[in-house]
Amino acid sequence: MNDSRQQLLHILKTLGPRSTSSLAKRLQMTLAGTRKHLKLLEQDDLVTASGVAGGVGRPDLVWRLTGAGHSRFPDTHDSLTLDLISSIRDVFGEAGLDKLIAARETETAARYGSALSSVRSAREKVERLAELRSDEGYMAEAHEIDDQTWRLAENHCPVCAAARVCQGLCRSELAVFRTVLGNSFTVERDEYLMDGARRCSYLIKLRTRRSGQGAAS
Repeated sequence: MNDSRQQLLHILKTLGPRSTSSLAKRLQMTLAGTRKHLKLLEQDDLVTASGVAGGVGRPDLVWRLTGAGHSRFPDTHDSLTLDLISSIRDVFGEAGLDKLIAARETETAARYGSALSSVRSAREKVERLAELRSDEGYMAEAHEIDDQTWRLAENHCPVCAAARVCQGLCRSELAVFRTVLGNSFTVERDEYLMDGARRCSYLIKLRTRRSGQGAAS
C-alpha cells in the first residue's frame, strides 16, 4: 500500500476520527492530495466519512476507520488460540480457565514490576508502562492530564479476539496495572473496546495524602 495511505490508516487508528484538513496538516500534504488518498481508501472499504467538520465552503468531512480498516492492524490471537480457550473451558471448566488467567497475570505483573523497579517518578512509571504495552502491540500512549493524573491509551488490542470470548483477560489487565503501579496510584478504565469504544484507556491518578485510605483501589 502507498506510504501516505498507510500513514492515514495509522493516524485514524491512533487518534480516532479526523477531518480532511486535520489529516492533510499531519501528512503535510495538500487537501486535494489527501482527499485523493482517502477516496482510494474508501473504495477499499478501509475508511468512511460521516458528518462534517465546521467551516465555510467545501465541507470538511470527518473520516474514521471501518471494521476492515481496524482489521489491518493484526490480532495476534488467531483461531488456534480461540480453539484453545474453548478446549480449556470444555475440559477444565471456568475454574480452570480462571487459574490459567491468574498464572498469566502473575507472570505479567512480575515482568512489568521488574521493568519499573528502577523508575522513580510517577510520570516516568506511567510512560514506561506505556512503552511496555506498545512493545506488546497495544500502540499505547501516556498523556499527562495534570501533575497527578495521566491517561494510558491503548489504540490497538492484539488480544481482542481472545478477550471477546474470555473477558477475564480484561479484568486481569486492569489488576496488573494496579499491582505494578502500587498503592500510590488509583487506576480506572474509562474507555472500553468491548463496550463499543474505539480503544481502551485508563485514568491513572497519584493518590494524595488527603485521600489516603479512602481512595478506591
